[in-house]
Amino acid sequence: MKNEYEQIMDKFAAINERPVDNISMELFYKPRTISLFIVSFFSLMYFSFIRNEDNADDNIWAGACCVVFFFVIISILAFPNGPFTRPHPAVWRIVFGLSVLYLLCLIFLLFQSYKTVRQILVWIDPGLEHFHIDMDKEYGVNCSDVNLEKIWDHLDAFALAHFLGWAFKAILVRHYGICWTVSVMWEITEVAFAHLLPNFTECWWDALILDVMLCNALGICLGLQVCKMLEMRDYNWVGINEIQTTTGKIKRAVLQFTPSSWTHVRWLDPNCTYMRFWAICQLVIFWQVLELNTFFLKHIFEMPPTHPIVIWRLGFVGIIVAPSVRQYYMYVTDPGCKRVGTQCWVYGAIMASEALLCIKNGKELFSHTQATNIIVWLLIQFLMSVICVSGCVMWTIYFQQFRRKCVSSVKYFFKLKSC
Repeated sequence: MKNEYEQIMDKFAAINERPVDNISMELFYKPRTISLFIVSFFSLMYFSFIRNEDNADDNIWAGACCVVFFFVIISILAFPNGPFTRPHPAVWRIVFGLSVLYLLCLIFLLFQSYKTVRQILVWIDPGLEHFHIDMDKEYGVNCSDVNLEKIWDHLDAFALAHFLGWAFKAILVRHYGICWTVSVMWEITEVAFAHLLPNFTECWWDALILDVMLCNALGICLGLQVCKMLEMRDYNWVGINEIQTTTGKIKRAVLQFTPSSWTHVRWLDPNCTYMRFWAICQLVIFWQVLELNTFFLKHIFEMPPTHPIVIWRLGFVGIIVAPSVRQYYMYVTDPGCKRVGTQCWVYGAIMASEALLCIKNGKELFSHTQATNIIVWLLIQFLMSVICVSGCVMWTIYFQQFRRKCVSSVKYFFKLKSC
């Protein structure tokens, strides 16, 4: 029998260093440390000696890329897999390594002045030097003048981003109540911070109908429908070497990029503890902070919404959120898991560091803060989080009782019929 410490460590290992089950292609899972060392250092020697070193900017770029490259290699060798093993554990080790590197960059920027951070961004992209945030598109103009042309103009790339973003979030969270609460609360967040971020100013029909009821709703429905399909799928994996046909081998290779299994998520339970209740409330509130970081970073450091830095950050944060949410779910719902996963910890540190970076460099912006708006916003966030989670718990209790009654009625009916 395992003692309590061993059981806790097993639970932690399941979300932090998940082993690969049923390896069918041993070639891709055998250690290649010596080969990797030889190839990487010969590449380093080759590129460092043949480069033209006349341009100082190119030298800095090359050195930075090489540092990232070797940090990724060390990540593959030393960092944990996380909760996922598809398409390959090395992919998630790289994601964890890059998230650590991003966190270190944020901490470095915290010790720089606004002017220095801005110079770094301009050095990365000289086009930012002449961009000012007031060049952003305005949405809350002439709201009473509603016509098809104006509605169509609002259905731009950001509307597609709303739809795809919420489909992705729904696949991660897998809960209607939490997704809808975050969706509605975000529109309240935009109203509360519109005096600081002008692009948060939207017409009522844009925020309520186009965003919440159309783009967000369709995205949530699509994401949860995908979850339902994956949950119903039969996960009986066959090794690629056991498949005879070429078509079958290609199909199996493509399926390597799908989940190896699917866990039915139950964030809320009628018998859940108060700690679990508050942890889910925290998830809802933290989600708002993460979204706010995106807009404040873009506004304070003056970058257009479609800038590659903004897009790449969104994509990268979306990737690291996946294992983080999984680790947080296990920590919240499994009493045997006493520690939060390392990817989730790093993700929390990234979120806090981004918020600190915004606060430190946005002193002039935050000096115009309307305290009443922020206090009301915090109260609404807290109350809606509690109401949402409480409502979901009550609904679960009602649904279970209703299902028991239905089952009892069916059993009683067949019992009478047999008599």
